[in-house]
Amino acid sequence: MAVSRDGSVRVGVLSFHNSKETKAILNAIEALGHTPIWLRKANTHVEIIDDQARLVPSVDVLVNRLLLATIDDPLEELEIANILAGIRPMLNHPHNVLTAVHKYATAVRLSDHGVRTPDSYFALSSSSFAAGRDHLENPLVIKTGVGTHGETTWKLDDTGHPSHLVGRRHTFVQRFLDQNDRQWDVRAYVVDGEIVGIMRRLAPNGDWRTNVARGGVPEDATDELADEVGTVAREATVAVGLDIAGVDLMRWNEEWYVLEVNPTAGFRGLYRATGRSAAPSIARLAIERVGGSVSNEQVETLADTFDDSVPRCKPTPANSNSDGNPRTVGYTERVLVNGMVGLDSVVAKADTGAKRTSIGIDLAAKVGAGPIKSSTTVRSGSQQSSKKRPLVDVDIVIGDRWHRTTASVVDRSHMRYQLIMGRDVLSDYRVDLKRRALEE
Repeated sequence: MAVSRDGSVRVGVLSFHNSKETKAILNAIEALGHTPIWLRKANTHVEIIDDQARLVPSVDVLVNRLLLATIDDPLEELEIANILAGIRPMLNHPHNVLTAVHKYATAVRLSDHGVRTPDSYFALSSSSFAAGRDHLENPLVIKTGVGTHGETTWKLDDTGHPSHLVGRRHTFVQRFLDQNDRQWDVRAYVVDGEIVGIMRRLAPNGDWRTNVARGGVPEDATDELADEVGTVAREATVAVGLDIAGVDLMRWNEEWYVLEVNPTAGFRGLYRATGRSAAPSIARLAIERVGGSVSNEQVETLADTFDDSVPRCKPTPANSNSDGNPRTVGYTERVLVNGMVGLDSVVAKADTGAKRTSIGIDLAAKVGAGPIKSSTTVRSGSQQSSKKRPLVDVDIVIGDRWHRTTASVVDRSHMRYQLIMGRDVLSDYRVDLKRRALEE
């Protein structure tokens, strides 16, 4: 797609969350004189008409900011990115994000390209995984392939037997690069082969993990380490095939080892440490990727700030009126309930005291809610006993607004209302307790 006649580029930022980094990128695009468009679930769709795929809203280029390491089903959102990447150029491409989001897949790719990474071991059964101790020297850490903020990383003692699974996620063991003092590593932020900044991260007292989210102390190391770390960080980014990456490295035995290559790394901590924001560099790369132009001087000036204010392009919430105020729902409201096999109209009760929506078992069966994806434990009013309730996905339609939610299934055959709408559906509505639906 060519740049518009006035030279403006429409840059879509694919992000289903409200991170400060997403806002900073959108604001940087606008500050550079181009058009930011925030692609969220509520405002994005793809249609194929007469063999032509069309993305709505229309954009010229996409920046992939999906935080796959923090969700339960990263493959599903990765496929969404893959669909959109088939229509418009995307930074970073989903094929390479699939590698980067998995720590062990990244390690394999790095080793194949001659980039040094700690010795590690991966296996698919308990018995073969336990043999990993015979292949690696102590001390060891165990990590899940997908995870963030150090939440799924543990040190192993000499007697521990690691498990090859944590929940549904495979793990691997890795040589722990013990620095015999306060642990530290560095993160280098790379955009299109250029180093935006480098920060050293010191582990908090009493911990060996350096993640800023866990209390790690960041400090500027850009000038000190630009040459030796910058080269390795760029090589790692190229090896994984990313346009934008936060590369985590550690110095051990006088050598630099790459620990991770993060495809949607945050850069708020980098800004606090170095005073440099990656947002303008990311915006410039997206704009120039499709033939647009920006002022390098303006990029440098914007990098001195971190504008995470709410972007003007933020889509209006689906549950708001045209004036931006919340819509109103009654204490009881006639809604549509949509499952896999049917649609039914029922009167539902609004309950702002309930965290989760619940659906009667008969109604769930009628519309084909599901399949059962997990269960939840609900305590009785006395707190002396608890019951397991299955959880199913279902659509609830209030007026012209669709809500996808995970509801608990309850026997409500003896109750007046077959559907109780909890805060998961009502969070953006104002509930009018005096308004009641007509019941047939």
